[in-house]
Amino acid sequence: MKFPKDEDGQVLKMLYKEGVDFNKPQNVDFFVAVPDKMKGESVLKTLKNEGFECEIEQDEETEEWTCYCYVKMLLVYEDIVNIQKQLNDLSEPYEGYIDGWGVMTG
Repeated sequence: MKFPKDEDGQVLKMLYKEGVDFNKPQNVDFFVAVPDKMKGESVLKTLKNEGFECEIEQDEETEEWTCYCYVKMLLVYEDIVNIQKQLNDLSEPYEGYIDGWGVMTG
């Protein structure tokens, strides 16, 4: 299987090598970094209004806030890129930005 040579393509390649089934929908976690709790809650509300399943958490060590969005989907490069762009555009007014994605394996 061929993957684009960017960061998203590399993550997909790694998941493929780990034996993740690309023919079955996977639970993909998208991470949206937010500057603080108040802006994070605004991002959360906006994303939920757009149909995303999300929650906000603060990292105990770094004290940084992150809005986690969960999407059950096939691991298709273009779809992952498009969802990241959508999340980024929706969170930008609150100083949020997409900070990666992942799939639980094993």
